[in-house]
Amino acid sequence: MKNLFGQGHFTEHLTTGGNLDFASQAILVFKHQSSKNPVYSAYLHHLNVDGNAINSLREIPFLPISFFKSYQIKTGEFKEECVFESSGTTGSINSQHFIRDLSSYLTNAENNFRERYGAPSQYCFLALLPSYLEKGNSSLVAMADHLIKRSNHPLGGFFLHDADCLHATLKQLEEDGQSVVLLGVTYALIDFAAQYPMNLTHTIVMETGGMKGRKKEITRVELHAYLQSRLGVKTIHAEYGMTELQSQAYSDGNGIFMPSSTMKVVLRSPDDPFEIWESHEHHMRTGVINIIDLANVDTISFIATDDLGRFTADGRFEILGRMDNADIRGCSLLSV
Repeated sequence: MKNLFGQGHFTEHLTTGGNLDFASQAILVFKHQSSKNPVYSAYLHHLNVDGNAINSLREIPFLPISFFKSYQIKTGEFKEECVFESSGTTGSINSQHFIRDLSSYLTNAENNFRERYGAPSQYCFLALLPSYLEKGNSSLVAMADHLIKRSNHPLGGFFLHDADCLHATLKQLEEDGQSVVLLGVTYALIDFAAQYPMNLTHTIVMETGGMKGRKKEITRVELHAYLQSRLGVKTIHAEYGMTELQSQAYSDGNGIFMPSSTMKVVLRSPDDPFEIWESHEHHMRTGVINIIDLANVDTISFIATDDLGRFTADGRFEILGRMDNADIRGCSLLSV
């Protein structure tokens, strides 16, 4: 990877490939954020951690994700171009993510998609994200809108509550042999599949999680089995992202995710938040997910989530649900 401290803004030099590996680049980002991010700097001070003494990923403290609800998390001074806000539930305090440069977020999201699925121009994107559209300020909606535009397919778009139109559009695209990505929030996909059983052969059905208290929580295995039987697909894909991140991980089946190149997942022990497990350690042992997101260079790249997970033997990861007493999130994955 190229040196992050070249001419211009720090973010502009965050590129994949080049001279530095992920760990080396993460250490440089940590040094930058530990001195330029007031909230993170105060957190490190509270932990009695000297940022200058950190030289490995295992030593880096991760900022609790709940801080996005209470503080403006910024590295350096900038006027944000937009503010992404978590969906939450009625009366909840939502996370806010201050985005310095929207185009950087969208470019990274597109690159993350390309790594797993190829060029967006190959697909027609159909987005079934009603609750996120209604609320506004959603990073998921911004990503979907960007992929729809990059696809440039005339039938691509958002479907708020018009299930009839979505059904007709899918039928036409299937008849045309067009590759499709149907990106949907969980409860909306369940409703659609119940109303319109289909046999989709050219469509990737991708769930983003999110029941929002609208339906009884079910396991991912039950969800995927139901959608497979109703929509005639062999596997259900999934996207793992959140308001506080700028990078995404994708699953092409069985709920097993692969992080993008700008993202690394480690686990922390449920008993000791500073005991870190990497992907080659403790296979199939449940821990709590910490995320390094290099695209979050303007905010914070080291986030301690409330999601439970475990590593598979090949280094990918699985989401198992939420920690007890964790805040309910609109984008939270299904309980197990």
